[in-house]
Amino acid sequence: MPGNFRNSNVHCQRLASCRLNTPESPSPVPPKPTPWWRVLYVQVLIAVALGILVGVLFPLDKAKPDQWSAAKLEALGKAFIALVKMMIAPIIFCTIVHGIASMNDLKKLGRVGIKTLLYFEVVSTLALIIGLVVVNWLQPGAGFNFDPTAVTTSDSAKAKSAVQGAESQTLTAFLLNIIPTTLFSAFVTGDLLQVLLVSTLTAFAISALGHAHRLAVLNVLERGSEICFGIMRLVVQLAPLGAFGAMAFTVGSYGLGSLGALLKLMAGFYATAAVFVFLVLGGIARWCGFSIFRFLAFIKEELLLVLGTSSSETALPGMIQKMQRLGCSHSTVGLVIPTGYSFNLDGTNIYMTMAAVFLAQATNTPLELRDQVTLLLVAMVSSKGSSGVTGAGFVTLAATLAVVPAVPIASLALLVGIDRFMSECRAITNLIGNGVATVAISRWEDEVSPETLRKNLASARNKEQTA
Repeated sequence: MPGNFRNSNVHCQRLASCRLNTPESPSPVPPKPTPWWRVLYVQVLIAVALGILVGVLFPLDKAKPDQWSAAKLEALGKAFIALVKMMIAPIIFCTIVHGIASMNDLKKLGRVGIKTLLYFEVVSTLALIIGLVVVNWLQPGAGFNFDPTAVTTSDSAKAKSAVQGAESQTLTAFLLNIIPTTLFSAFVTGDLLQVLLVSTLTAFAISALGHAHRLAVLNVLERGSEICFGIMRLVVQLAPLGAFGAMAFTVGSYGLGSLGALLKLMAGFYATAAVFVFLVLGGIARWCGFSIFRFLAFIKEELLLVLGTSSSETALPGMIQKMQRLGCSHSTVGLVIPTGYSFNLDGTNIYMTMAAVFLAQATNTPLELRDQVTLLLVAMVSSKGSSGVTGAGFVTLAATLAVVPAVPIASLALLVGIDRFMSECRAITNLIGNGVATVAISRWEDEVSPETLRKNLASARNKEQTA
């Protein structure tokens, strides 16, 4: 036994010696950091700055409509948004159907749906109230003495178009419009509410299938979702071009110096949106266990994309993926994010109450407390589903103003020139609100812990710093 032990000892020593003499395996080479000029959000920032510069240098001369100006670059922004919207319907369909159909417990679906709608209604109403309080405090329209009859022909035409759209948006028409003509027409028109309805019905139909068939369909949906997101990744690479065109058109068409008369309203709206994001949404974020500032840094690519295009829809695919990376379940993300685009428009809600009261102040129309409460109640209804309405901002605002006949509808023309500048803030606030809502519902369902949220946010920040 001692001999055997000695021999084994010698053998081990020889093995150890061989290991020591063996050259070490090469350590993995760390990936090369991405050059700053190739980072997408940096490219978007540069494109926005260049767009502003081109808009200032080549403004639109209405006396010479044939002369080239930055306004002609509008096609670039429109083309990019059209490419994004092309993929919105299939992405929402795959996300919602897969999220709901993969739920083994349909009771959870009902519970999550009720919590989501409750959250949306409370936060959206709070946004409306904050907008109402701020506009009464600031009085941005006081002393404006605006004459609705003294508007340009084009602005007046836009206002009339908004009124006609509002008149067609009765409650009955709104409910009937949710139902598409055919199963596939929702995808042709791109109406978000119709896509939500078709997706939900399809998900319930798949849930009723046998286990084996349901898994087969879910696998197909998963592959389809991967293809859709792959196409979207290609499209998003064109974001700098779209942001450049959109910003050049905006500044070239409306200019920067012509906004002085309406600057108080714009500044008040931006400040109110900031207060809402950092205090209200920040408070919700703190309750969930994470920092709103870390969250904004986490979704900065999507924020810059929205800033450049003035459309929150362009960031929808990225938001879905990032909410899942934070730890939120596929089912919750698939339900909350798309639904929020129709029912949780915090930025739009703030704008509606502020704009409505501003027009009353600007036209010297007195509004009693009763009138303002009525405006608030109507806005709670008219703002829902507005994303599916063409020209949603003016249409929903016109529908809200209709309950106060004393306010001249023609005064909507006053906002035509600045609406584009305010749409960025509306879209960004809407985007942040839907992101926070998704995390809040996930926390409410105990799907993700504060520790997990902080860890994932910190991990994303560390990856970015090493890159």
